[in-house]
Amino acid sequence: MENSLYDELLQEIFQKLPSSSFSSISLVSKRWLHLYRSSKTSLSLRFNNQHLSSFISFLNQHPSLSSLSLILLSSSPSTTPLLLSVISSSKLLSLKFLAAPLPLSSITSLSNSCTKLTSLSITLSRPIFLNWVLLFPCLKHLSVVFCSSEEVNFQNCVFESDDFDKELGLESLCFENIRGDDWGIGWLWKRCRNLKKLKLLSCQGIGGSYSCFVQCLQGIQQIELKTCRSVVDGVLLNLAQHCNSLESLLVHDGGSREGLLHFFSNCSSNNLHKLDFRLPMDLENNHLFAIAMTTNFRGLSSIRLQSCCLVTGEGLKVLSVALSNGLEELALINCDVVEREKGLLATLGQHLRQLKKLDLSHNEMLFDKDFISMLVSCIHLVDLKVRGCKGLTNLALVTMVRSCKRLENVDVMHCLGIESMAIELFVKNCSHLRRLEVEGSKLSDATKLWASNKFIELVL
Repeated sequence: MENSLYDELLQEIFQKLPSSSFSSISLVSKRWLHLYRSSKTSLSLRFNNQHLSSFISFLNQHPSLSSLSLILLSSSPSTTPLLLSVISSSKLLSLKFLAAPLPLSSITSLSNSCTKLTSLSITLSRPIFLNWVLLFPCLKHLSVVFCSSEEVNFQNCVFESDDFDKELGLESLCFENIRGDDWGIGWLWKRCRNLKKLKLLSCQGIGGSYSCFVQCLQGIQQIELKTCRSVVDGVLLNLAQHCNSLESLLVHDGGSREGLLHFFSNCSSNNLHKLDFRLPMDLENNHLFAIAMTTNFRGLSSIRLQSCCLVTGEGLKVLSVALSNGLEELALINCDVVEREKGLLATLGQHLRQLKKLDLSHNEMLFDKDFISMLVSCIHLVDLKVRGCKGLTNLALVTMVRSCKRLENVDVMHCLGIESMAIELFVKNCSHLRRLEVEGSKLSDATKLWASNKFIELVL
């Protein structure tokens, strides 16, 4: 039978198989192993310098790659040119190369060989120099981690171009570790008029002036700010004034009460659908009241709060009333208000009857009574997460089956009170279940058989 299958047909079959099938395919024959590797279009690897020679040999066996992710656990500048010479391919569309900082000569070489790159993630040294982006005309997604290892004097580098005023086609940008004294991104801000998504991670500055920064905000749809306390206020102020198309805002680990309140009270975007905050000491009831009173936020479909210690039941109740007709996702992760105020979840469930996604993970003192009082009202739930809720018992799973008949994705990992027998009954009786996250020790043979017969993915 093997001889009757043409190479092309086998490769087509391999491309439709999940990655978990690789170990089985490799055992059939050398021919199958060769065809599988030569047909694979995506690859993600982590390795050390000690394995460099074997890695190069392995990579050469994958000529059809269009997406490649390489993370070197230990690297040196001398290995970078060698690696880039191996991965250079005109077929490559996406490259994630997190290793030693790339010198300009390597970036230039990469642009000459990988002419169709649409996505690039790399590490760079200071000072910041980004004019090389012009060398990648197809680039849509750029992610850069700035480090302080070996400073590179880009002023001595020769870079000639007549297109410094050219508008760039970048749609997504991610910068990590911009310092307050860094300078050199203003040139990019002014030329990214098509930007849709922006991420700033662990940044103390924006790499330029805000007068340059605002020029890329008009079409922004998604903003993520993580550990950027120094710049959050400035970014939110300009978002409120200059961005009319914002759909999603995430702020984690850093902000100010005044800056947040100004944004909620003056946001000009009518398209906001999602808010995601992890602000233990910054988010409070006044912010929730402002969201509830501002008409621009009436279209919200998702609110995610994590470790928000200053929020009380009063603020959440007001918010739930204002958003009762449209909110489809609610997350209260490690929020002690869930445990502190009895009856809160029941009230939220009565107001938010359209919820499809609910995440109450890591509320260790959440017990069956409060949890069930909310579930009986949330009959449309499709996705439910209670990971780390140690106070829940088997009764919680029984209620899920009875009240939430549309459940497809459930996470009950690290729920100490839920036992293997309850998991078995849940898998057997939950008719729409497609994915369950649970400890392997709680899976009986019968549970695994039911999951296999019903095509349920078990994530351990």
